Amino acid sequence: MSARTDESYGQRGLSLADHFGVWLSRRAIRQRLPKRSDLEVLELGCGYHATHLVALKPFLKRGIGVDFQIEPKLRELQGYTFHEGAIEDTLPKLEGEQLDVVMLISVLEHLSEPQVILQTAWRLLKPSGILLINVPTWLGKTFLEFSAFRLGLSPKVEMDDHKMYYNKRSLWPLLVRAGFKPSQIRLRYYKLGLNLLAIATKP
Repeated sequence: MSARTDESYGQRGLSLADHFGVWLSRRAIRQRLPKRSDLEVLELGCGYHATHLVALKPFLKRGIGVDFQIEPKLRELQGYTFHEGAIEDTLPKLEGEQLDVVMLISVLEHLSEPQVILQTAWRLLKPSGILLINVPTWLGKTFLEFSAFRLGLSPKVEMDDHKMYYNKRSLWPLLVRAGFKPSQIRLRYYKLGLNLLAIATKP
């Protein structure tokens, strides 16, 4: 996701640090998906290349991606639908969907109203559907800002758009208020504590 409303993450390319982070996230996502080949998956803030969503193709019956701009050639992929625009503007168009998985990978920290988005994600999920979230932690804030502002290894515009950093104590109540039961929420730190991964299952 990007701070600019006319640009998606990855549209200008990715640094080596970003490529490594994407690879780690992709591994974590695949490990936690249901072991099926007929999943219906929505990724909010999928990025210009929809890297995570496209990588899941062997597991998908249907993939839906949302971001400000999408690489044109992705529209040729069979089994995928892409929506260009802000997440907040696009979600009402998806209200009738019933999905197996909703993903918010490095997106929640950019949103002004994260609670509203999480509640909508809960409504879009089928019973036993999974919400997957990756967010930077407060420890990650230090690393990310140093990488972007001092070293220039990550896009400065991305860091300037961050509205929140998270830990287990701050993300857990958002998920509960969205409708997820405490017994169905799993939170764990990874990437050396720089990121927090949440897996929440709808009752």
